[in-house]
This record gives sequence, structure tokens and C-alpha cells, in this order.
Amino acid sequence: MRIESSVVVITGATSGIGRATASALARAGARLVLVARDGDGLVEVAAQCAQHGHRPEVVAVDVVDADAVDGVAERAVQLHGRLDAWVNAASVMVFGAFQDIPLADIRRVLDVNLMGYVHGCRAALPRMIGQGGGIIVNVSSILGVVAAPYSSAYTMAKFAVRGLGLGLRQELRLSGARGVHVCTVLPAAIDTPIFANAANHSGRSARAIPPVYTPERVAATITGVLRRPRREVIAGGVLGRLFVWQHRVWPASAERLLAEDMDRLCLSRTEPADPTSGNLYRPAPGRVHGGWRGAARERLRGTGALLAVAAAAALVRRRVGARS
Repeated sequence: MRIESSVVVITGATSGIGRATASALARAGARLVLVARDGDGLVEVAAQCAQHGHRPEVVAVDVVDADAVDGVAERAVQLHGRLDAWVNAASVMVFGAFQDIPLADIRRVLDVNLMGYVHGCRAALPRMIGQGGGIIVNVSSILGVVAAPYSSAYTMAKFAVRGLGLGLRQELRLSGARGVHVCTVLPAAIDTPIFANAANHSGRSARAIPPVYTPERVAATITGVLRRPRREVIAGGVLGRLFVWQHRVWPASAERLLAEDMDRLCLSRTEPADPTSGNLYRPAPGRVHGGWRGAARERLRGTGALLAVAAAAALVRRRVGARS
């Protein structure tokens, strides 16, 4: 897809990956329709994007509302005559042991992170099929490949988003809608506010598991997928790809390592946290970064290949030791 002058809807546009993607596509000349719950935050993002050319249209809706999401697609077509791409990036999170998380919080995460994507796809697909082309990008996670403890609702939703993409691609192929693509992007740990804004019933403060990458890297991946659609793409450096490869080869080892990292690195053993519903039911102030030194990690990304080799060697040694 040619980004310049294309019409793109982005959900979750006031924070993290969605906001970084809005900036990246605005610089590339896209005509944007930005969606989030926070109307004031949307106005702020739109003003920043307008510095690069077109001023985005903003629509303050909750992606859980299917009719409102369909109205966004209709508004995009009314304004611009078409809908070239839809980026589902809205996401919320809750930490805690499965039995300790209120059922309403689990349901809310699934409603936003899965049904919000379903609503986006149902709004975009008929219009794209009718015009003979279009691209949907669903932002999943590498936690949609390897499940993590203490984040069961988020993990369930991200696994399901991958399944949504798989199923839709098959249906589009069977129906002959060759010009319509559904792509899935799987970020690694990204320096966004989601950790600080998450609901938390673990009793321990949450933080990003290093290495942490910038939202701008994911935005660049999404932009690349729009230019050249691909089924699934991992965003977040060589270590993210290595971890997914490890899970394919030695799933038990990858799951054990991730569980240990979640318990040791993600949830602090020294910083307690009171129970909170975070931004599940009301929006938090939007920003791109979460303060987890993603930019510093990007400056050191040239060492990624060496780290990957070292990690692979360690895995081989561990595997050989387990057999002996």
C-alpha cells in the first residue's frame, strides 16, 4: 500500500504503540482517523500529527461499543471516500494470579483486547471487500505465542487475536477477496505506559521485562506491514525473535524462563502495590513512552546479535546438560 494519502484508522491512538503509529503515518502523509476513549488526548495527538501535513479526524469512542466502532468506519468513508487500512492497537492489562483477579476485570480486558479487535475487523472488512482492497493490522504480542503467568487475561486475548487473524485470512482466501489482507504484529516488551496504567491485584508493582524496545520500532514495523502485507511479524529486535524460535524448538524451556522472568523481573519483590483497576474503566493520560529506558535500549541494539548468539549458546548448553 502507498502510505501517502491513504486513509488509515488507528485505535488506541492516544498512548503507546497507537500514538507512535499515528505519528509515523502522519509523517508518511497518511490521512488518519484516530480512535480512543480520551477525547482531550485525541485532540492533542491530532495537533501533533497535523504538524506533518493532514490534520487527523478524531473520534472518542470505546472499542467495546460495536456500533460506535462501525460508525468510525462509516465516518472515514464519508470523509475520504474509502478506507485503506485499519490498525487495532487499543489494549489494557491486568496483573495478578488468576484466582485473585476480579471476574469483571478479566472480562474487561477480553472485551477491549479481543472484542475491540473483532469490532474493528467487522467494521473494516465489508468496506474493504466492497472497494476491492485494504489492510487490517492487529497488534498482538509475543505473549500471544508464549503464555505468561500473572497476566492470564492479557495472554488469552493476545492468543485469540492471532487466531482471529488466522481464521480471517483463510476466509478471505476462500471467498476470493485477494486484495484484502489481515496482518498480525507481535511486539516484545515495549516501553509504553501499559505497565503503569495496568490494573493490578498482585500486591507487587509492575514493570517491563528487559530488554525493552521503543514504541517507535513497533510503529515502523506496522508501517512496513502496510507497505508490504505479511501474515505475522515480530516487532522488537533479535531477542524477541529468538525467544519465539526457542518456544518452537523447546517450548517447556521457554515457558519456564518466561515464568521466572515474570516472577523475578516484571513483578517487584521489594515494591508493594495496592489493588487498582488502573485504566480498565476510565482512560489514563496518554503518552508514547512508559519510562522503561526503551530509547537507551535502542541505542544499544547493535549488541543484539551478540546477545542472541550468547543466549542461543546458553540454550544449547542447557539442553545438552539436561540430556546428560
